[in-house]
Amino acid sequence: MSHYDPVVYSRMLTSITLGFHIIYATIGVGVPMLIALAEWMGIKRKDPHYLLLARRWARGYTITVAVGVVTGTAIGLQLSLLWPSFMLVAGQSIALPLFMETFAFFIEAIFLGIYLYTWNRFKNPIQHFMLLIPVVIGSSGSAFFITCVNAFMNTPRGFNISDTGKLTDVQPFLAMFTASMPTKAAHVLATAYVTASFILGAMAAMALLKGKNHVYYRKALKITMVAGIIFSLATILIGDLSGKYLAAYQPEKLAAGEWHFETERYAPLIVGGVLDNQNKVHYAVKIPFALSILAHGLPSAEVQGLNETPKDLQPPLWIHYMFDLMVSIGMLLLFIGLWFVIAIRRRRKSVEPAKPLNKLLLSLIIVGAPLSVISIEAGWIYTEVGRQPWILVGFMKTAEGATKSGQVDLMLWVFVALYLVLGVSSAYVLRRMFKHHPAEEELKEEV
Repeated sequence: MSHYDPVVYSRMLTSITLGFHIIYATIGVGVPMLIALAEWMGIKRKDPHYLLLARRWARGYTITVAVGVVTGTAIGLQLSLLWPSFMLVAGQSIALPLFMETFAFFIEAIFLGIYLYTWNRFKNPIQHFMLLIPVVIGSSGSAFFITCVNAFMNTPRGFNISDTGKLTDVQPFLAMFTASMPTKAAHVLATAYVTASFILGAMAAMALLKGKNHVYYRKALKITMVAGIIFSLATILIGDLSGKYLAAYQPEKLAAGEWHFETERYAPLIVGGVLDNQNKVHYAVKIPFALSILAHGLPSAEVQGLNETPKDLQPPLWIHYMFDLMVSIGMLLLFIGLWFVIAIRRRRKSVEPAKPLNKLLLSLIIVGAPLSVISIEAGWIYTEVGRQPWILVGFMKTAEGATKSGQVDLMLWVFVALYLVLGVSSAYVLRRMFKHHPAEEELKEEV
């Protein structure tokens, strides 16, 4: 760029902040569910391994929560500083879920503190487990409420704008519960649970790959992979519903993501490929009728093409690769989970049920952790960039919502430095926390 453009820098800073925050936010939403599953299994089976899993996961979770608070605060700050015109509208119409998100976090933080400091303090362990339920509700509720805000940006309603630009007839509940809210919120929650399952599963797989064939790690891998399969299947179902939502409310986003230019029936789903200057697709895999099925549930259904949308309102076409990346990783994670289930079922019938798992399978589980995070990032890029050029679809373009300040470039470097410090510090603390306190030693101490 030859000149300073506050819109570009505002988008860059917001993108980096969201990209960094979503890692910790996803872990913060998904891990409490896995902790709850582990503790419930431990109580139900009177199994110290599952109880220790819950306890150790909860310790690491506190670090990710702390970083998530900082980055979440940065997002709130940047919304006001970088997107003032948007916040004039959002502050009046969508303030309810923003407030409720803070309230949900308070519930999560309060009960997490009580939960951590009351291990082995109850005669009946189920009472301790009950303290975790508000943590799960608070973390998932926080994700739900903030996703309502994003849904509002994609399908805004619950207000009117007069000829003078003044907001009238504001209805907060209508603004909160928009057409895109159900599929977006469900997709965010399901993918967070999948990602958390593979991150925690990768830790166990790494220990097993290093030769630590302890039953603790085998049980950790089993509970995380089974959870990963269940939530992966849920993600596929929700993804199908998301396609039908896009076809009905944001057909230009679906068309751009699928490189579907002409309105037609029996539309194929395009995977991969390269576009030329005339928007002709080359080297792609075309799955017959699949886009029509994704959009409307019938192979003969008509799917609106991108050419129906004016050029200046069309999303960038490179989001096609983000869509492909998200879906491909999701299918790979499901395959890894199914392979694991088949492998352990065969081991039960084997004469050596305790022998180590296949090294390739363990390696794929380990790779699945960063891939699941990449899939989350790709999905959010597809969602946010696919909405462009709008910040509030149909009402306000991104350029109209941005600040005119001349200091955004400085803010960019300050926040990038902050995120580097937070990322490195949290990784270092987590590594030290578990490397010098292996699970085997804790089990011996408890015995």
